[in-house]
Amino acid sequence: MKQAQGTLYVFSAPSGAGKTSLVKALVESTTQIKVSVSHTTRPMRDGEVDGVDYHFTDVDTFRHMISDDAFLEHANVFGNFYGTSRSAILDRIAMGEDVILEIDWQGAQQVKQTIPEAVLVFILPPSRAELENRLRGRGTDADEVIQRRLDEAVSEMSHQAEFDYTLVNDDFDTALSELRAIIIAQRLRGEVQSIRLAPMMAELLA
Repeated sequence: MKQAQGTLYVFSAPSGAGKTSLVKALVESTTQIKVSVSHTTRPMRDGEVDGVDYHFTDVDTFRHMISDDAFLEHANVFGNFYGTSRSAILDRIAMGEDVILEIDWQGAQQVKQTIPEAVLVFILPPSRAELENRLRGRGTDADEVIQRRLDEAVSEMSHQAEFDYTLVNDDFDTALSELRAIIIAQRLRGEVQSIRLAPMMAELLA
């Protein structure tokens, strides 16, 4: 029997919008959806696990993977390379699993060019003031780092209209429900259900 393909979701948001927390809650509360593990050349941090947090690799290996067209998207961020394995994503989607990528708007554009059916979701903070409050509330960054993140956030948010869906993370539970609604709607599309429900439809139409 033909296997219904999964969906590739690309989630983007400025730092401080709450994307990571929302994705974690979504994955914990939803079946058949996983977060893609990216490749990176940055050093492993305390507590991180290779293959779980990232696939840690060296620059030469990463460059060879670029030459072999092994990435759906890749970028150099502050001197470190990050990339998404093409084969890993396509294999999981082919098995009917939904996959989430957490990348910036530029990576989202790269993915959309290669996989037009990918679903792009942008997560906004409710206001500039709240975004700054959240960044300062972490208590981990100096003022100049926070200002740089706020400047980057403006650039990032200017691309919101290029995404398929946009939600505002004002109330966490509401935003999580909206994310779930997007996943459910995608899974209920007619072309997907016609494959998944083929045996039932054969019986109903006999």
